[in-house]
Amino acid sequence: MKKLLHLDLGHQEYIPTWDFQLAVQAKIIQEKRAEQKENRLEDVLLFVEHPHVYTLGKSGDAGNLLASEDFLKAVNATYVPIDRGGDITYHGPGQLVGYPILDLHRHFTDLHKYLRFLEEVMISVCADYGFEASRKEKLTGVWVGEEKICALGVKASRWVTIHGFALNINTNLDYFNYIVPCGITDKGVTSLQKLLGRVVDEQEVKERVLAHFSRLFEVEIEVISKTELEKRIL
Repeated sequence: MKKLLHLDLGHQEYIPTWDFQLAVQAKIIQEKRAEQKENRLEDVLLFVEHPHVYTLGKSGDAGNLLASEDFLKAVNATYVPIDRGGDITYHGPGQLVGYPILDLHRHFTDLHKYLRFLEEVMISVCADYGFEASRKEKLTGVWVGEEKICALGVKASRWVTIHGFALNINTNLDYFNYIVPCGITDKGVTSLQKLLGRVVDEQEVKERVLAHFSRLFEVEIEVISKTELEKRIL
């Protein structure tokens, strides 16, 4: 079975996390180009919780950010245009953000299939909590009824992925009022906390995400420290 290295970064700012993703991706690509057979860096899955931040994908509409710069400062939020697909989304406390950095040549070279697999992970997690989540035609992400519970946005270089998913667990959904989430005007957002009517154990959710990720991608998960992963990418 293929190995997947897992690192939970805890609470971390967006841009340093983005830089770290790029460093891991660059190492995987470098070893791939060199056709390195031994001691090659495995796929990596990062977990992180960001402070309040809005990110806009390269094909997104900046007009979907409804707040001024001064207002963002007032609510302790930042705004970062980035290089993934998709439109604008929000990251913040109480949300599980996952960044799978996978060489899809180890799995399947199909980005649409990759997105469907990520969606299936989240659909399975929702099922664990008793909710029927689903996809919507022509819309990326995972929905419970007419409300999105998980946003997705990815990018790949030489079939090595970055960016990923954002699952609302105990998220303050008021922050979605300051954007048109993912550029979609006629749908809402939800969270596990809203659906269940209680605060949800975030560590339990992480464990469920890892279990379903391992099952669907057929990988064995190995926890790694940041220090050890940094050594591997130097």
